[in-house]
Amino acid sequence: MRFSQKRDKPSLLAAQPAPDHYANLHASFGWQVPQHFNMAQVCCGRWAARADASTRTAITCLDTEGRTTSYTYAALQEQANRLSHVLVGLGVQRGERVAIVMPQRFETAVAYMAVLQMGAVAMPLSMLFGPQALEYRLQDSEAVWAISDESSISNLQSVRASCPQLRGVLGVEGAAAQADLDYTAALGSAPTRYQAVRTLAEDPAVLIYTSGTTGNPKGALIPHRALIGNLSGFVCSQNWFGFDPYATPAPGKAELRTDSQAVFWSPADWAWTGGLMDALLPTLYFGRPIVAYSGRFSPQAAFELMQQFGVTHTFLFPTAIKAMMKAYPGMPGQTVRQQFGLKLQAMMSAGEAVGDAVFDYCQAQWGITVNEMFGQTEINYIVGNCSALWPAKPGSMGKGYPGHQVRVIDEAGQECPVDVPGDVALNRRDVHGQPDPIFFLGYWKNPAATQDKFTGDWCRTGDLATRDADGYLWYQGRADDVFKSAGYRIGPGEVENCLVKHPAVANAAVVPKPDKARGALVKAFVVLAPDFAAVRPPAAAQKARQRFDAQLVAELQAHVKGKLAPYEYPKDIEFLDALPMTTTGKVQRRVLRLQEEALARLGQPA
Repeated sequence: MRFSQKRDKPSLLAAQPAPDHYANLHASFGWQVPQHFNMAQVCCGRWAARADASTRTAITCLDTEGRTTSYTYAALQEQANRLSHVLVGLGVQRGERVAIVMPQRFETAVAYMAVLQMGAVAMPLSMLFGPQALEYRLQDSEAVWAISDESSISNLQSVRASCPQLRGVLGVEGAAAQADLDYTAALGSAPTRYQAVRTLAEDPAVLIYTSGTTGNPKGALIPHRALIGNLSGFVCSQNWFGFDPYATPAPGKAELRTDSQAVFWSPADWAWTGGLMDALLPTLYFGRPIVAYSGRFSPQAAFELMQQFGVTHTFLFPTAIKAMMKAYPGMPGQTVRQQFGLKLQAMMSAGEAVGDAVFDYCQAQWGITVNEMFGQTEINYIVGNCSALWPAKPGSMGKGYPGHQVRVIDEAGQECPVDVPGDVALNRRDVHGQPDPIFFLGYWKNPAATQDKFTGDWCRTGDLATRDADGYLWYQGRADDVFKSAGYRIGPGEVENCLVKHPAVANAAVVPKPDKARGALVKAFVVLAPDFAAVRPPAAAQKARQRFDAQLVAELQAHVKGKLAPYEYPKDIEFLDALPMTTTGKVQRRVLRLQEEALARLGQPA
């Protein structure tokens, strides 16, 4: 990659607005994609070859008991070499799929490096998957081996009989007794040197299944070059990731950069695009340490972890930030940044629309401007903000990152006028006519679905947005999440964002409720903030709970009426303990929408 820019330095924190360097960055950017490229080599191999490899920390692991263990790039490479030898000995061939079913831990990073440097294909699977989800993906991918720890070994073994292509499971620590091969014992006798395969940039590297938000998951085959395509978005969304954004050469050029002091952490599962491509791999690409924590997310644990390890850069889902916002709104005379001694320089958020409530909170309490990002498994990190180098607008998903030609298009593939909703789409080529390396190779064994993804050279995301006069995109929701009520178009994100601004609401999801007169009513499912949940009468006190709920519903409806258009307020509000979520942290509105449709068919009140 190449950048050039002026040298009037802005502050990296939210206190000072950034000058707008967007046009210069976008116009001067150019991709540098070599013919041969391997994710493992650039994320580990090249750092392990340096003189400081035995002291440069790659992974710092924090267990649920509070114990920490740090591993260097030398240790990461040595263990990856051992595992590559083991997998070769087990008959794994170049291009074959190896399933990795583990949480954030050192062995997970080792597995990725080992599989990638062999020229095999890493297939991440979430430890949250049950047997049915695992069986579907293992069968469809024809994975030949799986690597698992105790979090998933039982579920894996329960579906072995239905997965004839799966030759065995390599068991890490507590999984060893139930596995076909003990990971520790096998690596202990393997050689420490391995000659990495010289892969093409175009070769497949990772097979990641989409989250299934709108239907059955599809396997997106990601090439090695896609990591290069991620880098412009990563460094922008992380405010240059601890580098000086005005120094030359810029981050991402071919030569190594070693001056960043960034420390990265994200609760995003390394089995997903957000955890793997937006956190683990780009952090290692720049030779920096990433904190691995497999414990359950909580606002307190998140703040304490960032405090303990001096985290400077992070990626948090809006759902997580909302929970942190409600749990720690700030104290009189002391911000949350001061309370926890935060050292954050940048935060990226993605998965759902951030909204101005979260945006304002992060500025006021954390001292940073949240950089919203948008992308998909198939074409990741394509739109977003960089508060260090161009102004962010509260609630906007940003602009196309340098190197990516992004448009809002209509059904015919033509660009929509300003403020007219359309499909966010990415062109196969950048503004200079060069191929964009971010693109996936296609859906696994599904050429028809791959073809349907494109209109000419435009890859459609299926997500709706509008473009304002300044070129910023404003998220409207998934194409199948947007609905009409009495002829009015309703984007759920705006209503949800408004609800979250009320102190009683921790999270919300808005869906259509079928209605004969209007076609659909606006219905909101609300998760109460802890303080309000604590005082809500128990279900046994039926009348008291009904009075409490009715009063709160009226208050929330009035709250939305006072801020949005009259037709947007939720006519029906239902309180839930938790919203249905994908394992990537996205609200599954589809589940709630189908539930409402089923109730309507039965003629039952919700």
